[in-house]
Amino acid sequence: MKESAYIVNVDGAVVRDGEYLFIERGEKEDHAAGILSFPGGKIEATDGGDAIRAAARREIAEEVGVEVGTVEYVTSSMFEDDTGTPCLNVVTLCEYVDGEAHAKATDEVATIHWLSPTEARDHDDVPRFVAEYVDTVEAVRADE
Repeated sequence: MKESAYIVNVDGAVVRDGEYLFIERGEKEDHAAGILSFPGGKIEATDGGDAIRAAARREIAEEVGVEVGTVEYVTSSMFEDDTGTPCLNVVTLCEYVDGEAHAKATDEVATIHWLSPTEARDHDDVPRFVAEYVDTVEAVRADE
């Protein structure tokens, strides 16, 4: 039986006052340098039993210095990274709790932006798939 290896990535859609927290990915990033995306990253072995929620909280704190509370699954999709490795991307909706967002992990994050859903959809550096994630998160928020 052939084993398969893949990466599990978790994105955190942090919403504050109707705006989403976006990071501009650093120029030295291996994948998608320079684009705007939600903060997030790979699940690590240390994330434990509730790995998706733990990874979302950890990555958001590490990258932008923001504390989040409730983390809710929204959607997921598959893609291949630039090396051809399959990746499962999990998008979560994260409750903003505290902290002033800033580019804390400067090797990964060039800067941050708070954007409304319309601004995100219209922004040249927000890829279509990220804009679609915004629409999906907005639909979940409307149902709450």
